[in-house]
Amino acid sequence: MENTWELRILVTDLQLERAVRVNGGDHVGGVMIKLVDVLDIAMDWSDHALWWPGSNKWLSKTRWTLEQYNITADHSLEFTPMHKILRVQLPDLRYTDCRVDFSINSFSAMVNLCQELEIRHPEELSFCKGVESEHLKFNYGTVRQHEEKHRRITVATMPLSPRPDTNTYISNSETLRRKSTNSSPLHRKISNRSQLSIGTPRLVNKSFGSDWSLAMSPPPTMEAKETIVRPKSLVEKARMNVSWLDSSLSLMEQGVHEFDTLQLRYKYYSFYDLNPKEDPVRINLIYEQAKWQILNEEVDCTEEEQYLFSALQLQVGLQANVPQPLDDPEDDIDTALNNLQLSLDGGQPSHSSDMTSDRQLNAYLKFLKPKRFTLKGWKTSYFVFRDLHILGWKSSEECKHFPYQPHISIQVKGCEVVPDVNIHQQKFGIKLSIPRSDGMSDLWLKCEGEDQYSQWMAACRLASRGKKLSDCSYDQELSSIKAFLSMQHPASLPAINPNTLDIDVSDYVAHRFIKKRGRTKCRTKILEAHANVKDLNLIESKMNFIKAWQSLPEYGNSLFVVKFHGERKEELLGISANRVSRMNISGEHVTSWRYNTIKAWNVNWETGYMMIQLGSGPNIIFQCLSADCKVVHEFIGGYIFMSMRSKESNQALNKDLFHKLTAGWN
Repeated sequence: MENTWELRILVTDLQLERAVRVNGGDHVGGVMIKLVDVLDIAMDWSDHALWWPGSNKWLSKTRWTLEQYNITADHSLEFTPMHKILRVQLPDLRYTDCRVDFSINSFSAMVNLCQELEIRHPEELSFCKGVESEHLKFNYGTVRQHEEKHRRITVATMPLSPRPDTNTYISNSETLRRKSTNSSPLHRKISNRSQLSIGTPRLVNKSFGSDWSLAMSPPPTMEAKETIVRPKSLVEKARMNVSWLDSSLSLMEQGVHEFDTLQLRYKYYSFYDLNPKEDPVRINLIYEQAKWQILNEEVDCTEEEQYLFSALQLQVGLQANVPQPLDDPEDDIDTALNNLQLSLDGGQPSHSSDMTSDRQLNAYLKFLKPKRFTLKGWKTSYFVFRDLHILGWKSSEECKHFPYQPHISIQVKGCEVVPDVNIHQQKFGIKLSIPRSDGMSDLWLKCEGEDQYSQWMAACRLASRGKKLSDCSYDQELSSIKAFLSMQHPASLPAINPNTLDIDVSDYVAHRFIKKRGRTKCRTKILEAHANVKDLNLIESKMNFIKAWQSLPEYGNSLFVVKFHGERKEELLGISANRVSRMNISGEHVTSWRYNTIKAWNVNWETGYMMIQLGSGPNIIFQCLSADCKVVHEFIGGYIFMSMRSKESNQALNKDLFHKLTAGWN
């Protein structure tokens, strides 16, 4: 026949290659039908599709013709299952083999997996590839240049298909490849399942056909511990973010093959509607990721904070095999009725003797407006917290007289509020970041004692969310802060006899504190701190751990090494739930831009420069050195997507909107 040729197609299941006679007008679906007819084997081929290795793409549009795909007689295709076995490491470091769709974008594949595992709000997670300590010594661009040089040298003997991947060099790591294939899938599945329910409550997951517990985690295996990477500097922490997969590309397009290993991690630190009654699995996985971040020193904390984390972790372990209190249905009904009453009252209590509309706080406080290259110290002023504003006068007398205007006036709504507390040193500070048109400015307040700090911190947190002191939630916020502070007080005696408990300190304390204090001292400190949390149940211990993690200054700040346009020195870019920050290489804050001041963001995919357009002021232009600029683009778009979630809106996950904000134009 004229204008026809033989198209070679490898059937990966059978490792057979067949030639199918086609022409440019044949559509992809028709080619698959011809191939099945040629094979003449009674099998279910419904999960199979055509993969084009030469162009690194799926022929997913079955109505497109070969001509539209530009496929000629020189090309060859693969007929392969869309669903393949993927080895996944969960946030608690355990492994499981999962059946995942390799033909759809990785975001959808990840969402489907989370639904199988019954993890709510999967949009907060993402797949990433494992990194090793060697990867943290170089920026992404340097490694890419080395890879390209090596590829040009070996292209004659080892042809590689192109991979439009944001982190290709990681997938080519021979060490990681060996780790992901060092045992058969059957052996891995059996060995993993044998460890899942040791001393833990069981959940049955129909997808895995066995007892599957995600609400509690077993100790990590030695293999899992080998994957732990401990960054030694802020730059190395930034280089860890090279490993995130591109949400808009399929797993196959990013060099992931069947039986390869990927990590499932929380990427966006914006946990929506974290409910202890509905989210035992989600809370446990967030707790586990937080725990390993602290132990691996990915997030910095003080020694006092470390012992609080260790104590809560110890309490979680002690509560793991203890029957937990059952929820009372009547309490749920009462809570729902109270919430309904509050909503009908416009969020205000229907009657209260001390909650008046003109409630305010006033006190003499020390304050500091930190600026670069200045050595100005703390000053004292008389501050009044009224409505949603903090007003400062030089004295209480000036506050009472009309002619005197406050020399400090801040609208707290929309501000970022960060605690700066060290109970051992009697340090009770509040750091406020105030949004401005050209970035953000800071105001630090120093309170006299624990009670004063609790009151002002509760007021600042509520006001940052647009709630006044008269709001009914003020007392709840105040009680929560006081309870959290009480857990950090040094206890006189441990609640557990040290001779009856055998713990490995390295499982509870970061290495630098063990090196500083020694194992015996650290063990004593853990038991002393545990006396303050001994009455917490399992969920309460995990939730308090998460809250303490969220209160750390470095919490949720994903770093990247960048070079701003016109600058010679490398700097750091921090991306968090509500802002983008510019820092020098040592972590000193330069300026920040909140997402609500960002008009647009886009990437020049050829040069790798990214531009953020602000509502006012000059545009921000930079080049990302530690990762592909697509990773930065996704972080910004993803956080903006997270901020658009609300209980009033439809709770169905809007995948189209997510990709609209994160995919870019490539």
